[in-house]
Amino acid sequence: MSDSKERTDRRSVFVGLTGGSGHAYAERLIVELVRLGCDVSLSITPAGAKVLRHELGVEAGVAGELLPAALVGWLGSEIAPHVRAFASEAVEAPPSSGTSLTGGVVLCPCSMGTLARVAVGFSSNLVERAADVALKERRNLILVPRETPLSEVHLENMLRLARMGATILPAMPGFYHRPRDLDDLVGHVVGKILDRLGLAHGVGARWRGLPDEPADPAGFDPPAPLEFGDGRRP
Repeated sequence: MSDSKERTDRRSVFVGLTGGSGHAYAERLIVELVRLGCDVSLSITPAGAKVLRHELGVEAGVAGELLPAALVGWLGSEIAPHVRAFASEAVEAPPSSGTSLTGGVVLCPCSMGTLARVAVGFSSNLVERAADVALKERRNLILVPRETPLSEVHLENMLRLARMGATILPAMPGFYHRPRDLDDLVGHVVGKILDRLGLAHGVGARWRGLPDEPADPAGFDPPAPLEFGDGRRP
C-alpha cells in the first residue's frame, strides 16, 4: 500500500461528473484544485452532461465532451487552461491506465448507477474506468453521492466500496459553521474532499470549538436567508 501511495502524482487529479444532482460541488472542486496548483483531468457521462446543462447552464456534447471554448465559458480563462477534458467514451485516454499516475479520482456528484457499476467492476465509460483503475492500483478514490433517501442496495454498494478502500463522502454540508450562503455550504463539502486528497487548503471554516461564553438564546441573531454568492436564492 505504501509503495502505491509513493507512485502517485498528488498534483494530478481526475474529476468525473455523473448524472447525480449537485454539479455545483464539482464546479467549486475543479476551481479550487487548479488554484492549489493541480492539473485536472475531467470527464462527464452523457447523463452528467444533461444535469450539468440543467443545473449550471453549461453545454456539453451528447458524449459529455467539452470543447475549449465551453470550458472557458464555464470555468473562466484562468482556470480552464489547467483542465483537460475527455469525452466519456474516450477509454483510450490516460486516466484509463494504471501507468498514468494520479493523486486521486473523485466522482462528484456520483449517481447511484455509477456507484453500483464501480462496486462490481463494470466499466462502461472513462469515468467508471478511472474509478476502477484507482481501486486496482490502491489509489485515492472518493465518491460523492447526493442521493436521498438511500435504499438497502445503495447502502450495500457503498459498504462494498468502503471495504475496498474507497472513501464515501456524501454531499452533506454542515451548519455548525453558520454558513452565510450556499457558497459556504458547497465549500464545506469541497473542503472535505480536498482534505481526503491530502491537499492543504483554506476552503471553508474549520471547527475551533464553542466560544467560552455561550450565546444568549434571547439575543441570538440568526443568519440571513441562504443565497448564492451572486445574490440568487434557492
